[in-house]
Amino acid sequence: MKISEILKNNKVTVSFEVFPPKEWGKLEHTRAIVSEMAKSNPAFMSVTYGAAGTTAGFTSELAGAIKESGVTPLSHLTCLTSTKDKIDSVLDDFAAHGVENILALRGDIPEGFVFPDEQHFHYAYELINTIREKGGFCIGGACYPEIHPESKNRVEDLAHLKEKVDCGLDFLTTQMFFDNEIFLNFKEDCAIKGIDVPIVAGIMPITNANQIKRSIELSNSSVPKKFFKIMERFGGNPDSMKQAGIIYATEQIIDLMANGQNNIHIYTMNKPEVADAIMKGLSHIINE
Repeated sequence: MKISEILKNNKVTVSFEVFPPKEWGKLEHTRAIVSEMAKSNPAFMSVTYGAAGTTAGFTSELAGAIKESGVTPLSHLTCLTSTKDKIDSVLDDFAAHGVENILALRGDIPEGFVFPDEQHFHYAYELINTIREKGGFCIGGACYPEIHPESKNRVEDLAHLKEKVDCGLDFLTTQMFFDNEIFLNFKEDCAIKGIDVPIVAGIMPITNANQIKRSIELSNSSVPKKFFKIMERFGGNPDSMKQAGIIYATEQIIDLMANGQNNIHIYTMNKPEVADAIMKGLSHIINE
């Protein structure tokens, strides 16, 4: 099923993200994680694409496993280091695995990276155009509630986002954020700019104290004072921190839904128990 169809009925949806292993020998373990997560009945599940396409085959395999589990798969696809022929081959592979949905991403620029020749992609909009020309796929894109790190300001960031959406995106998924006011303001700015595709809010449950530093580095997200207080109080006890992180994420989702945001994407970090605990905390809300 295409995610554009899932999102257009204005019902509450909660989806999950998983990432593939770095080695073939661990693929079956990750498939088991997919199977376990599917029991929580997410609206769809996304699977990430390794840096430089290193786990492209794993992405296709896990997308197939997601579909076999009865859940709609969404495959990430980054293009920064790929030739156009390589991307065309990956798209054929996705189609062969029954993947109808792609999250089209440029990918992070490594330090010292030099953009290759015209046979490579430089921007996400080029990948979006290629997927659209290929046909048959529902296409999602990424957005940053706290401004893309390469943009000078919000005005420039929204202009680039509008250009990307106008290439043919069906929906957007945000980078993780921890302050709902930032997201709600961003969503309002998008509406003013005429960015009218569904926006899925990305939530990262922080279940251990070390995770927060890495998450901030990856996302440039600001963290509310109250969450630092949670870390100070519970960070030294893994079980307490895990429970507190799950509750914080659940409450964050509830607040978003109360403010009219129906579509939520959880960055699960391949932890079925975390995804299941959040879904149980939302059980009546999701089925409202």
